[in-house]
Amino acid sequence: MNFNWLAILVAALSTMVVGFIWYNPKVFGTAWMKETGMTEEKAKGANMFKIFGMAILFAFLISFILQFLVIHQFGPSGMVGGPEFFETAKPSYKAFMTDYGDAFRTFKHGALHGFMAGLLLALPVTGTNALFERKSAKYILINGGYWIVCFTIIGGILCAWPA
Repeated sequence: MNFNWLAILVAALSTMVVGFIWYNPKVFGTAWMKETGMTEEKAKGANMFKIFGMAILFAFLISFILQFLVIHQFGPSGMVGGPEFFETAKPSYKAFMTDYGDAFRTFKHGALHGFMAGLLLALPVTGTNALFERKSAKYILINGGYWIVCFTIIGGILCAWPA
């Protein structure tokens, strides 16, 4: 399996699109600002280049690692040592990949695994941090929900877009 860097980048950038919608004042933005104590003045004083730049970098890292959860073909690839060993792998590997190399490579399947990762990884991490920060359940649901949606979309993009 090779990495599809364009798919990873597009998946990472999708978090920005979701964020612009999710945190819009007409959706969850007003509630999020209330729960975080954010004000218009504080928001205007932020270094947005740094915030969005780091957010894209973090989303890229998430997208990179999430592909290993949503694309099943990475499992057999890892079993033979990665792409540099494909040519020297046993014939059974080549036969397996011929039969199953494109199995479950759909947006729907990737979205399912992305959703599960969001629900079972992102939400608990977000929730744990929020508990220690003394944030509300509403805060956890807003931010955790955002990451569940993002992981779902990332998983769908990565799984459906061939390398």
